[in-house]
Amino acid sequence: MPKGSPELTASRREEIISACEKLYKTMSFKEITLKEISVETSFSRPSIYNYFRTKEEIFLALMQREYDNWAAELNELADGHDSMSAEELAAALGHSLEKHEQLLKLLAMNHYDMEENSRPERLTEFKAAYGASLDAVRACVTKFFPQSDSESFIFVFFPFLFGVYPYAVATEKQLCAMREAEMDFKMHSIYELVYSCVMRLIGGK
Repeated sequence: MPKGSPELTASRREEIISACEKLYKTMSFKEITLKEISVETSFSRPSIYNYFRTKEEIFLALMQREYDNWAAELNELADGHDSMSAEELAAALGHSLEKHEQLLKLLAMNHYDMEENSRPERLTEFKAAYGASLDAVRACVTKFFPQSDSESFIFVFFPFLFGVYPYAVATEKQLCAMREAEMDFKMHSIYELVYSCVMRLIGGK
């Protein structure tokens, strides 16, 4: 780690993560390289190695940031309401994940390779953020629906999130292939998918 204040180190890390996020909006994981990321930052590619050893570590940090932000929003949701109906919670979770499409896109990636190519300390930091998001969702379910089995909700809801992005977002190439295959399909929005799942788990609909 380079010499400097913790504030500078954090700022540099955030700059690298944000550069990766920017590229990921228009490029695939395979297309993005450390060189491409460095072009979007204020320092050279060798300098990136002072903060991240691999591209996978940067993507893992990006997902960590997304989990942190989402968990903070859910904690505000739980603290800001005395009660919520199933419909209200389903809508709130749907809208919250609409704002975190990047998180859902990252969840659709190959986590095994991303985690295998990250140092243990980076992986531990990520798992802490993931755990905080589990706790935040669990807190909402427990507070607003104490009669529900929050662990069963978590057991279904989080694996479900891994498949939301592919069902809600498709490239023209993918849509064309589905039409050519004569698939009977209908695209649904992130909100629709999340709302439907939560209502089935809590609202029984």
